[in-house]
Amino acid sequence: MNLTFEVEEAFAPGGALSRSAEYFVPRSGQTEMAVAVAQAIEGAYPLVVEASTGVGKTFSYLVPALLSGERVLLSTATKALQDQLFGRDLPRLVEALGLPVSTALLKGRGSYLCLHRMEMARLETHFPDGISVRSLARIEEWSQVTRSGDLAELPGLDERSPVIPLVTSTRENCLGAQCPRFRACHVNLARREAMAADVVVINHHLFFADLAVRESGVAELLPSVRIAIFDEAHQLNEIGVQFLGSNLTTGQLLDFSRDMLAAGLQLARGLVDWNGVVAATEQAARELRLCVGKHYPGTKLRWTDEAPESLSASDWQEALKAVLASCIAACAALDMVSEIAPDFVRLHERGTELAKRAEGFFNACAPGCVRWLDVGAQLRLVESPLDISNAVKSKVLSGAGEFEKSWIFTSATLGDDDKLSWFTQPCGLADARVLRVGSPFDYERQAALYIPQDFPKPADPSHSAKVAASAAVWSRQLGGRTMVLTTTLRALRTIGDALRSAFEHSSEMEVLVQGNMPKRVLIERFRQGNTCGGKGCVLVASASFWEGIDVPGDALQLVIIDKLPFPPPNDPLAEARSKLLELQGRSAFNDYFLPEAAVALKQGAGRLIRRETDQGVLVVCDGRLTSMGYGRRLLRALPAMQRLTTEQALMERLQELTRICTTGCL
Repeated sequence: MNLTFEVEEAFAPGGALSRSAEYFVPRSGQTEMAVAVAQAIEGAYPLVVEASTGVGKTFSYLVPALLSGERVLLSTATKALQDQLFGRDLPRLVEALGLPVSTALLKGRGSYLCLHRMEMARLETHFPDGISVRSLARIEEWSQVTRSGDLAELPGLDERSPVIPLVTSTRENCLGAQCPRFRACHVNLARREAMAADVVVINHHLFFADLAVRESGVAELLPSVRIAIFDEAHQLNEIGVQFLGSNLTTGQLLDFSRDMLAAGLQLARGLVDWNGVVAATEQAARELRLCVGKHYPGTKLRWTDEAPESLSASDWQEALKAVLASCIAACAALDMVSEIAPDFVRLHERGTELAKRAEGFFNACAPGCVRWLDVGAQLRLVESPLDISNAVKSKVLSGAGEFEKSWIFTSATLGDDDKLSWFTQPCGLADARVLRVGSPFDYERQAALYIPQDFPKPADPSHSAKVAASAAVWSRQLGGRTMVLTTTLRALRTIGDALRSAFEHSSEMEVLVQGNMPKRVLIERFRQGNTCGGKGCVLVASASFWEGIDVPGDALQLVIIDKLPFPPPNDPLAEARSKLLELQGRSAFNDYFLPEAAVALKQGAGRLIRRETDQGVLVVCDGRLTSMGYGRRLLRALPAMQRLTTEQALMERLQELTRICTTGCL
């Protein structure tokens, strides 16, 4: 019996899935994808699948992978999806198929408690702002009962908590085999379990970090894996370029200083003027940051010459030299005490690496790369490749191993053409087989699209105010259940503030704004507020909320997108990619900006309809969708929804949704 036949049997009515998997309904698109994955496994070739929302792609790739009997590596975009796959989907399918399969979860070391650093933190005489002795004590108490050491298991711990860097390790500060708690190390335990498991679940960040530095444990694992599957693959290129370049941050310098001071005062007090050495490094980091001046958080400055744009070349060079000198001085001090404890050896390696990076930014940018400066609370010096195609071809598809691998890449949005070139070209997969599977949802019946024609142009300063005023009217009609997705942080602030003012005295509506609380808490508040009898909620969000948010049912029935999500033309990476296309005789707008906007628009619109029974309205507050010729291409990227041509028609549709929801609550 071949794998394709087994897969078809499992998905057939009356098959293993319908008998055992709760809520399973046979879907032709799901089976089509599963068969394609089975054939790619049997043929050992790369396959790219765009599986639209509702297809059920998780089962489509898991079932053939599990039935193959081969070792499997599964990679997801985020740690939250990783936990869902490992904790819910995999166990459910393993049980349904009745297979004796062992599974393991492997995250980056920053997700696991480091016992040695926790003990070092306990000896700190004072903590950075925001860290309390109570929060550290809570982690210490949990450390006595946890087996995995995965901090995601600790209830109520905010992923943004400033205590986490104190009790976790990084590649730079890990002591390795010299650590006094090496035998009990949670990271090493996770890696050992991964090496012994049939199916290992990782995330894209971990995969590319390993490609870059061969440190996470994936390097040892990959040669023994026969099947590698990447879910939410649309993020691969952007995640990959983060790790395949070089970066130096003022945060890295300050963390190095803090760890050096703590180790020095605890293990070698009086042997070195630790306060003086650390003060020099901290001062250099601060001066580098001050050299840039004030900018909006998230600003990116081009760096094509000796210094980033608008900065004095002499001042910048002097500040960078001071960083290099302080790192060299720190290494000299650490060298004097290196035999006392392994902590100093590792700190010396960190200082050497920081000095190497600082020196590297004095040289010209490498060919095929782009350099820029990220400005925020800290400064980030970045040099990055334009895409990951070379790395994928040389390090992935032709990677070491005793047999051919099957590489499966899938997502709900991978492009707006039949070849999915938006994804395949920058990822070095132009020769991979491609499959597009449409959604089973009846969008014409379930959803409607409205494009207002009387809005200011997107570049007009009054545009965001108009979006906010209209969103207040529309969400009030619906009683909440509204998500406003913005393309910039400035629009996020403007629209969020305006909506809060509009509902300031309302006892029936709450406005939630990204950044005011953790993402997970925001989504939970939004769901609860929009259930029957709850206080209606409007959520204003940007960036990461355009994808990966699943709010099915009546809790979300109106998605408002402020404007078309084109990449900012002055972004250094976008600018460099555009110039490369133009040098090749291609159109940067048609071959880069339009496909990027189409994929992002599909992602944002995908928040609306998540189940066969969902109903809702998508509003795109950008008249270019209908007034510009390229608007037709962007509209084709969206599902075929019913079109609403007037605001009156929109209000009637919202009223109808309100009536349906009220009836459902009764």
